[in-house]
Amino acid sequence: MTDTKHEADVAFIKALAELLRDNDLTELQVKREYGEEDSLNVRVSRMTQPAAAPVQVAVPAAAPVAAPAAAPAPAAAEAPAAQEDPASHPGAVTSPMVGTVYMQPEPGAPAFISVGASVSEGDTLLIVEAMKTMNHIHAPKAGTIKRILVGDGDAVEFGTPLVIVE
Repeated sequence: MTDTKHEADVAFIKALAELLRDNDLTELQVKREYGEEDSLNVRVSRMTQPAAAPVQVAVPAAAPVAAPAAAPAPAAAEAPAAQEDPASHPGAVTSPMVGTVYMQPEPGAPAFISVGASVSEGDTLLIVEAMKTMNHIHAPKAGTIKRILVGDGDAVEFGTPLVIVE
């Protein structure tokens, strides 16, 4: 590899880091092709503040009727959410990537899962679309769906809790 190519790669990576910062992204992955067997794979990511805020917003979304009633007493609503972090639950299924959640295989079709439904190990729970690729998220174990923490069309980050299976 020549120094010119190396310097161009360093400049490219710096530009990606600036793009990440300027657009408030958490992760960016690019493959740069130089030839048939010569390429550069770059993944730039940054740590952000804990994703607890979006998760806490998603928890009331599972019970939309309770959200307006919880508004007058925010201290009471925050106490259970702080004690019960869905990401730390042993049955939590987390997103393996950044993407968009789809709860059914195609628009108008029934959802893959619902609260209280039984699933077997390997069953599709939902889909996370990333870069036009539909990634099926499978049940890691057999059990019952206790909570669905995301909605159809929600954007998720890597590690965001999606579903609780017990």
